[in-house]
Amino acid sequence: MRAVRFHEYGGVETLVVEQVPQPHPGPGEIRIRVAAAGVNPVDWKLRTGAARDWLPLDLPAIPGRDAAGVVDEIGDGVQGVEIGDRVFGLGGVTGATAEFAVLSAWAPAPGTWSDEQSAGAGLAAVTAMGGLKALGPLQGRTLLIEGAAGGVGSAAVEFALAHGATVIGTASERNHAFLASLGALPTTYGAGLAGRVAALAPGGVDVALDTAASGSLPDLVAIVGDASRVSTIADHANAARLGAHIVDAENDPALLTEAAELGRRGRYAPRIERVFALDRIGEAHALSQRGRTRGKIVIVVHGD
Repeated sequence: MRAVRFHEYGGVETLVVEQVPQPHPGPGEIRIRVAAAGVNPVDWKLRTGAARDWLPLDLPAIPGRDAAGVVDEIGDGVQGVEIGDRVFGLGGVTGATAEFAVLSAWAPAPGTWSDEQSAGAGLAAVTAMGGLKALGPLQGRTLLIEGAAGGVGSAAVEFALAHGATVIGTASERNHAFLASLGALPTTYGAGLAGRVAALAPGGVDVALDTAASGSLPDLVAIVGDASRVSTIADHANAARLGAHIVDAENDPALLTEAAELGRRGRYAPRIERVFALDRIGEAHALSQRGRTRGKIVIVVHGD
């Protein structure tokens, strides 16, 4: 099968498309014929070696953790899914940017989502939902999301609104109309955030979610007034020091199923920034590494 691999740590020039052996599912896993795969910040952090201390790899490695496609092999002990089902989900920290990929957590892809949206939903959904669930019930509460226009942030906006929260989201000014279209109250990040948030929420902010690791976590704690009502998916060092919740993405099929149900109800539509062909993987990684994306970056592997 064709797959993207890198044989050494380094820049985007290390990414090559080549023929590799097909993977096969183990117990509790499935294999899909990949229609599209997501590109996430962890992918370039793994490729550059920036994450080698906490996520060491056996090289060569295939980047990508989430993908969508059609089930074509089923491992022992798997129930509730059949050959030919269209699913989205997560595998290991690598392996998704290929013609075939093994998933350990998955859910049926809603008919309301394209293959590209389905591919972009997996990691963003479990990360956003994990970050929100750490904050407790959201009904009737005011939530501040730092980095609300990215893949995880925009998913968190929709999930929180679906659960009855009022959402304030930080983003650059170019993304304010985008956040407003999702239903959030947009504001800029950086110095003076507390004053801007106070103007939008005179009654105060109940909880906060950091998706950006921009160094703002102390400000979020100060705005909310209690570190136990703040969670972060990215700023582990400050969270440990301040006592905020640290949330890591988990391959949880229940969270994927919940996201898919919101998709079927029209309450969650994964936002896609750019779509690239497999042989343009270097451009996709470069765009992800620059940051400031709106929604997700996706690689199309098998076109219909």
